[in-house]
Amino acid sequence: IADNYYGYCKKEVKTQISYAANLMGGAEEEHAGGALVFPSWNLGDSFQFNSRRYNGATFEDVVERYGSLMDIHSDGYGVDRRFPNVYYIPEDAKADMRAQNLTWERNGGVSELPLRPGNVYMGPSGYRVRMDKHPSAPTWRLIGTSGEGTFCHKPCTVSGGGKSEISKSLVDYMEYGTIFVSDFEEDMALVREIFETDFSKRWTPEALEKQNYGDFPSRPILSPKRSLGSVIKLLTPSDEYNEDYNAWLSRIPSHLYAMMFIIKRFYRPEWGDDWQSHFSVDYVNGTPGHELKLHDRKLVGTFLRVGYTKGQQWRLFKVRQDFAAAFKVQTEDDITASAVVPARDVLGMADYLQDYSVPEAYKFAENCEYRLFQRPDEAIHRGFDKQAEADLARMDVNFISNFEPLSRKQVLEMTAKVVDFDAFTPPMQELLRSVEKGESGYIVCSANPRRVDGVPTKNPRYLQDRPDMADPLDRYVAELGARFYRKAKLGDPVPLPVNAVLSGRRNNPPEKDKGIRSLAVYNPIHYQELPELFMDYICSLTGKSPSTTAAGSEGALTKGPFNALRPTADLNTALVSMILTGLPGFSSAAGHVGPNCRFDHDISLLVPEIWCRLSPEERDPKYMLKHGLLEPVLDQTLPDGTVVPARRLGYRITSRFTRRYFGRVFDNPDTVFDEAILRPETQDLDAFLDGVQYIMEAYQRVAQRYFDDGAMEEACPPLRILLHIMAHGHYEGKDERDPGIRQMFTRDALLSSDWYRARLTTQQRREIARWHRHRDSVSAYLEKDSSSDPSFTSILRKRLDVASQMLTLVSSDEYLDQLQGGLGADPLGETNP
Repeated sequence: IADNYYGYCKKEVKTQISYAANLMGGAEEEHAGGALVFPSWNLGDSFQFNSRRYNGATFEDVVERYGSLMDIHSDGYGVDRRFPNVYYIPEDAKADMRAQNLTWERNGGVSELPLRPGNVYMGPSGYRVRMDKHPSAPTWRLIGTSGEGTFCHKPCTVSGGGKSEISKSLVDYMEYGTIFVSDFEEDMALVREIFETDFSKRWTPEALEKQNYGDFPSRPILSPKRSLGSVIKLLTPSDEYNEDYNAWLSRIPSHLYAMMFIIKRFYRPEWGDDWQSHFSVDYVNGTPGHELKLHDRKLVGTFLRVGYTKGQQWRLFKVRQDFAAAFKVQTEDDITASAVVPARDVLGMADYLQDYSVPEAYKFAENCEYRLFQRPDEAIHRGFDKQAEADLARMDVNFISNFEPLSRKQVLEMTAKVVDFDAFTPPMQELLRSVEKGESGYIVCSANPRRVDGVPTKNPRYLQDRPDMADPLDRYVAELGARFYRKAKLGDPVPLPVNAVLSGRRNNPPEKDKGIRSLAVYNPIHYQELPELFMDYICSLTGKSPSTTAAGSEGALTKGPFNALRPTADLNTALVSMILTGLPGFSSAAGHVGPNCRFDHDISLLVPEIWCRLSPEERDPKYMLKHGLLEPVLDQTLPDGTVVPARRLGYRITSRFTRRYFGRVFDNPDTVFDEAILRPETQDLDAFLDGVQYIMEAYQRVAQRYFDDGAMEEACPPLRILLHIMAHGHYEGKDERDPGIRQMFTRDALLSSDWYRARLTTQQRREIARWHRHRDSVSAYLEKDSSSDPSFTSILRKRLDVASQMLTLVSSDEYLDQLQGGLGADPLGETNP
């Protein structure tokens, strides 16, 4: 239990990595979190594999490509040699939870493999299935996971913005409850009436013209041709539906939605029209109960918290019955090294992305840490953060900071309060009980942060072993699933580049009595084009967070406290990276949305679940804007004529976004974010306007520092102009809306610019100098010490040859051409066009 704060040591290392990346060129150090996120589904009791539909692969193809990874069994399946709980199964296998097996036809017969907990069953497309016990019901289900995931990268994220949360599993944050029935007979009659409705009459005249009911009649709700997602969309109000239909939807009792969706989820075609007889309620004290049952099984719904009410009650929303929390592999937590590679130099990507536009360059990010300095915010709620309780319960391996050292007497008092103590997970219970027989004078509890001035600190910390190193199976299975899906040869790389940039904000409401102004002017998800995005990145404003003493700027790219160079070096490289990759800059909110809506990290946890279920096209802001899923934030004019430039907040998600995309997670997607959340100015217009003004004042104050200390001269031309606009409101009479200024942030402008060319020649010069040093140092040693061991001398001569060859290579014009499309190196104060 440490008094010192490990974070200071860690940030020193971060500073050195950042310094080295800028000196070397071709790389950047980022303050980021990240995860590979694979969409997963609750498959229920059975699942039919159909790998040929997705990538055309068969089990024979798998054996031919990857046979050396597995032991092949005569029944037609394989067992991984490194992880014997990973099974490779045929493309047409069927998993059956009731029979607890997988079966497939082979050589005129049926082969069988037992379904067992803890095993992973992977098909030729990389899609994999596992058994999972329901956390709150005495039942097991099958969970399916896609072979391809989405690399969600969370850079430039302020303290408390959700860097760690992006990689946390949603499982710990789920709540479970029964499916409520008000009056069984009345409710079922209403459900049947809804199921038998003619839905072809729901459209507005304009939307009806786009339908093709002549060739494709409207499908009934229980038709196998209509998916659960389609039913959710059907029963969610839309501006494409006419007023009468939307009004009819609004009159449906809210509890009926969960009933209808769960009936759809469990419906079997062989039931025909007699679906109602399969559902029932128990009789309690002689009257019908209120918990829906399927045959003899009570049905359980899963709920996710998304924020709090004004009274601080949880806002719970039921997720789809076929939803399962995404499978995540943490890739970043705080200290990231990344590089940008031109697409021409990356193998194994073009075929995978051929159904959508192929990027010109890819970003690859690597976690620099072996242990993660975690702040388990939710662990104060007993039993809530299961991972933190399991980590803290480990004996003799933990480094713990800012947790209260509890005496034996205090712990015995805790264990005596049985009801409260029982809320802990078994590992934490076991740890606390160990004090009864242990010799240690003190112990810590996950729910007891250290008390400072009599108040529990909000910054408890511990060192967590990096999950993908503590248990390498998840990473192994993730990469293998992608390899299978892409049909990449065993010796070929499986590149996993960044697919989405999702920065995190920490937004605080106004506290007038303390002189704290609002940052909660953003709705849950914003998109900003590069000029506006980099205004934010330059300033990196944060609200109050457990890791900081007050609100304010954390410095450019949130790296102010740990940067040994002027911030322009990192900013220049970050801009080049964003332009080259073309990755759009989204951001999610933590803390508050508006003064009245508190969310903590709920949005940070939700966003990767949504993003991994979107196609590359659906993640494209151009697509979102075209379909009304994003709206621009508009300037506001004060009574005195002052224009508040709210446009710099960029674009924000709309009700269409939630209806279209949240329906992949929730039963009632349109209820998750209401008007007050999507448009925070409707909560308190004065607070909103003052918050925007506060941000603009911070822009001006931060940008002015670049002029005061001369750092502005080291900024690349687009950022130099942006700093002028932030500090003075304009550049030569123009602001960021000027087409000529915006054009400077495009790929074509970058590649043709003198300043980008200077970055490439700078990197080449440094490479030449480096290989000169290598060659000269080896040569000098050989000349000075000719009596060395012959074998060692031979090694040195080989190194000298390599250094000479590399020096010739990096000195060539061809090498300079190879650097084109990469990050280059910042001149660091040398002559900059």
